[in-house]
Amino acid sequence: MSTIQNRSEILFLYDAKRCNPNGDPLDANRPRIDEESGCCLVTDVRLKRTIRDYLLDHGFDGEAGSKGDIFVRSVGGKAVTGTERAKSYSNREEYLQKFIDVRLFGGVSAPKASPKVGKQVREVFLAEAGIDPEGGEPEEPVDAHKLFHFTGPVQFGMGRSLNRVQETFMKGTGAFATKEESIQKTFREEYIITYGLIAFHGVINEQAAKYVGTTDEDVAQLTEAIWYGTKSLLTRSKKGHMPRLLVKIDYKGGFFIGDLIERLQLIPKAGKREDSYGDITDFTVDSSQLVAVLTKYADRIERISVLQDDRIQLSDPILTKP
Repeated sequence: MSTIQNRSEILFLYDAKRCNPNGDPLDANRPRIDEESGCCLVTDVRLKRTIRDYLLDHGFDGEAGSKGDIFVRSVGGKAVTGTERAKSYSNREEYLQKFIDVRLFGGVSAPKASPKVGKQVREVFLAEAGIDPEGGEPEEPVDAHKLFHFTGPVQFGMGRSLNRVQETFMKGTGAFATKEESIQKTFREEYIITYGLIAFHGVINEQAAKYVGTTDEDVAQLTEAIWYGTKSLLTRSKKGHMPRLLVKIDYKGGFFIGDLIERLQLIPKAGKREDSYGDITDFTVDSSQLVAVLTKYADRIERISVLQDDRIQLSDPILTKP
């Protein structure tokens, strides 16, 4: 299958209801909330984890007869090092052919190995990996045959809610006591948000795709994983995620519009305040600016694909372009 030829943009909206979309481990795992705007933030790493987990469960588990594998993942339920993961491929060609997440997001192969790595190779590797060459020798030398890194064509910005969110602190009891003789069960504390409509913007760069061999089938797997992977977040802290809108725009040549999130606003229904939203039906998404800019640049657009949940209300319909 041939490498993708078009530059594309992705706009993805999903809501997070009474859950924690992306806890900050450096802040008691509280939801990431921008202090100035009051909007909830979600890292691109969280979205990529959702995509990888979905693909892993849907044919990319590296087993015999599978579609491929996921490079950044645990093995047997345990986290592994890059050195351990490097045992699953022999060279850069197999690295790219095997791992769909590398063809989408890029990847770094830097296992520790043989002491016979050349000085020049080491210096190039350290520079590409952003490591200070004066920082001393690595604990173990590196296998020159597996020293490479690729920038992926799919890049997402930081996700953010389109509304100010309310953070709620909750207390409850755990399932177990700390000691066998204890009567009282353990206590748990957690932070959640009441409701947020989260927006992500991504660009698929056809120029970067040339170096990693990203195909149309890879991108189709990506969009399926964004939508259904988000819906499949059924852990205790993540249940409450629901995909609402996914727009993919394929352009002619290297053109793209950009700033798609900034062209959306939420219009509250009568009697509703922005920070008291509790459901997708509490507001209308004003899509008029987005539709206007798509119309303006219609001659630069090859295709528009839309996945839309039936409960989201848009002020202006986003028409597909087959």
